[in-house]
Amino acid sequence: MTDRIGTDNLRFFDRNDDFGVSFGRLPHWSQTGTVVFITWRTADSMPRDVIHRWVSERNKLLQECGLDPFGDWRSGLKSLPESRALAVKWQLIERFDEQLDDCHGACVLRDPQVAQCVAESLLKFDGERYVLTDFIVMPNHVHVLGAFSSEELLRKQLAGWKRFQARQINAILGTSGPFWQVEDFDHLVRSEEQFEHYRRYIASNPARAGLSEGEFLYWCRQL
Repeated sequence: MTDRIGTDNLRFFDRNDDFGVSFGRLPHWSQTGTVVFITWRTADSMPRDVIHRWVSERNKLLQECGLDPFGDWRSGLKSLPESRALAVKWQLIERFDEQLDDCHGACVLRDPQVAQCVAESLLKFDGERYVLTDFIVMPNHVHVLGAFSSEELLRKQLAGWKRFQARQINAILGTSGPFWQVEDFDHLVRSEEQFEHYRRYIASNPARAGLSEGEFLYWCRQL
């Protein structure tokens, strides 16, 4: 894999090739050049009662799969057939995003100036450090689909985006303090079919959330 990545050498996750796993509150998988779906959200996007509701829904889904939601259910997922495990993970993602799409919190990313700030930072090194295929800035969260030239760069770039965006947005709003939730979500894309699913998912996010034009910022690359 070259240091530079483009649309002509995008790849999907290959378990037989080298990959890395780091841990925060969530496991984060990375593999050089592999397309990854990333979500991060504002610090006020999920109030405590909403988190409790989502955890309750998650626990019910896990129990339906025969997994103990109060045990090491992440390891338990590995015992399921791969297609079933991926389906469960996607259901968890969708249910979490449904809560985000209810637009809790101040939703300052709805402001076009703030959304443009996020978009400009995402595009600044596109085609150099990484290649983006799609992203959307929603009122309280961001979805990005793209690939990075190294595993280390993925984590470093994501932290850089969030740090720079928080500083710029606080300056625009005249506020201070943490802006983004510390933890983010990422998922390595397994196939072209899944890749196209994520592209459609990002594009249809505003409709699912009932947003009007001007309340979000959507970008996609023609491939």
